[in-house]
Amino acid sequence: MASSEIGLACELGGGGWDAEVTSIMERIRSADVGNRIQAAREIRRLTKTSPRHRRQLSGAVGPLVSMLQSHSLESGDAAILALLNLAVRDESNKIKIVEAGALNPLVHFLQSTNSSLQEYATAALLTLSASSINKPTISASDAIPLLVRILRDGNQQAKIDAVMALYNLSTIPENLIVILPLHPIPSLISLLQSCKKSSRTAERCSALLESLASFDEGRTALTAAEGGVLTVVQVLEEGSLRSREHAVGTLLTMCESDHCRYRELILKEGAIPGLLELTVQGTPKSQVKARSLLQLLRSSRHDRAELQPDALDSIVCNIVSNFDGDDQAGKAKKMLAEMVQISMT
Repeated sequence: MASSEIGLACELGGGGWDAEVTSIMERIRSADVGNRIQAAREIRRLTKTSPRHRRQLSGAVGPLVSMLQSHSLESGDAAILALLNLAVRDESNKIKIVEAGALNPLVHFLQSTNSSLQEYATAALLTLSASSINKPTISASDAIPLLVRILRDGNQQAKIDAVMALYNLSTIPENLIVILPLHPIPSLISLLQSCKKSSRTAERCSALLESLASFDEGRTALTAAEGGVLTVVQVLEEGSLRSREHAVGTLLTMCESDHCRYRELILKEGAIPGLLELTVQGTPKSQVKARSLLQLLRSSRHDRAELQPDALDSIVCNIVSNFDGDDQAGKAKKMLAEMVQISMT
């Protein structure tokens, strides 16, 4: 039966669709490997875009998880792709897949030398980790170290999915303590450097960096990574509103933790223009953080009254006076005038 015919039968509520579901369920439970693989591929196709089909074929989760545990590469490949589509935008199926025992084989696939299988498993963990109910179970498995390894060594798509999954898991604060000793920051910086700064990938990388920067080990790793602070500054200038909020949060955390240690480094990487822009064009949180960081970047640490737009001029002059070159000072002051003008319109 063609997919268009199946869709029509489903919409009409006719017996054709019911018969199709029955046929698929019989084949996915069949003792014949070929039948199971064929059924899994049909499930993948039917659930690609249809929430209704995901619900109606949720009974296939158990047999598909059993297929993951087989030694057949073709069988595992078909099963994992079907489970991926069943889980997309379906909280109930996400939970059901984990409860059916999918984690152990998925974690095993993360270690596969087959790059496609590793990529599919990473994508599956990304999807499953979006469920708050699944997060503790995934966290208790061996997934986090393997995701960090894929972030370092996987192909580009696997790296992107790994950072997304790690971000999902990092919303459990205890997981940051697990992630940090695995040295993820050089890999996060590398991925940030290679991706579009306004992308969702950049948002997740920036969010993870901000969380990890709350630890001294994280701040040290960020400054030690090649181009680490510069990359954060680039996100500050070029990222989405959310990415820029995370970037200024990272720099502010660094400067608040040790003013003497990080002030010169942040200034040297040219953070001032991006900070000035954020004070009037960022999110409310970004504006507050940018003003706070500009205060911290002054030579003097005294008399830090609340920063107002008309106070930025003296602060910027104070900052840029520590550096050679009229061009940098002129650029900062010109941007300041433009930003203040925008803020007053």
